[in-house]
Amino acid sequence: MKQLRPVYLDLLRIRQPLPAIISLLHRISGVFLFLAIPLLLTALQNSLANADHFNYLLQNSWFKLGLFFLFLAYSYHFFAGLRFLFMDLHWGTALKVARRSSWAVLGAFLLCFVFLGIWLC
Repeated sequence: MKQLRPVYLDLLRIRQPLPAIISLLHRISGVFLFLAIPLLLTALQNSLANADHFNYLLQNSWFKLGLFFLFLAYSYHFFAGLRFLFMDLHWGTALKVARRSSWAVLGAFLLCFVFLGIWLC
């Protein structure tokens, strides 16, 4: 009798469909937003303490870069979250529509990427 043993799966070779990638990136952006809360609260506290700290934060390029990534994570999380809310309402659960909505999330995210880059530069 042949034993059923676990099969080694190389996760880097498995090609995930686009909706799975969108879901994974939604979770990663949520973790990034959650971990950024203490940093944002510290920046807010420093900026409200003194006008010099506020001006320093506005001119600091590292702070602008951090805000850029934070806004990108928020915009991606927002659009992917809307997609998942619609799917919870059973709108767009067919495979073809789910793929289209995944591409729509990526398109909206790329538009936000361009507009945020122009706005923060």
